[in-house]
Amino acid sequence: MSNYKDITYEVGANAVRITINRPEVFNAFRNQTVEELIDAFRKADEEKSVNTVIFGGAGDKAFCTGGDQKVHLSEDKVVIARVQGFAIGGGNVFCTICDLTIASEKAQFGQVGPKVGSVDPGFGTAYLARVVGEKKAREIWFLCRRYKAQEAMDMGLVNKVVPHDQLDAECEAWAAEINFMSPTAIAIAKRSFNADSENIRGISFMGVAAVKGYYMSDESKEGVAAFNEKRKPDFKKFA
Repeated sequence: MSNYKDITYEVGANAVRITINRPEVFNAFRNQTVEELIDAFRKADEEKSVNTVIFGGAGDKAFCTGGDQKVHLSEDKVVIARVQGFAIGGGNVFCTICDLTIASEKAQFGQVGPKVGSVDPGFGTAYLARVVGEKKAREIWFLCRRYKAQEAMDMGLVNKVVPHDQLDAECEAWAAEINFMSPTAIAIAKRSFNADSENIRGISFMGVAAVKGYYMSDESKEGVAAFNEKRKPDFKKFA
């Protein structure tokens, strides 16, 4: 797969840049987007000239909103999430599973799943708890609030917050620094980190079966309908 429709792929001096290119829908991703991302990250792993992937979203409003992701984005390269705006739902999951996250001061993070009849078992929940702690992860999912960039950094979801106009330069600077490192050592370190959380992949596979059934239920459909109709969902009638 090389003629991407939903993403762009570019090899730069210090990093491969992979960008979700659907700004008209706030870079929400569909099945095709995920398939293209998987292909692109595999392609990036084979790129020998750099040690880093800068992963972002097109436009100025959103890194990514919506969707679900169940796999590590890359096995060998360091993946930096470049967050310029909204990182909500599946976008928040992407930030969680990226190795590093650099955010504009305008960025916002959070989950919406239980508000719209959705959930992410596995990396979006169990691994999130490893990143920000059990209590904070449960708050994120149970209350579905939005968090400003500095709040996200304080909880450990973000590595650094910079002024909006400095985001690209900061991502490039981090990539340049990583690019001086031994690629083999980086790959071994990353695989070691991933091996420690590999059991969460099993949780994801098990949870997906339950989620598929849930998405077919009237309760889940009520969340989607309420979102589309811009009203509060009435989940209580399904209790």
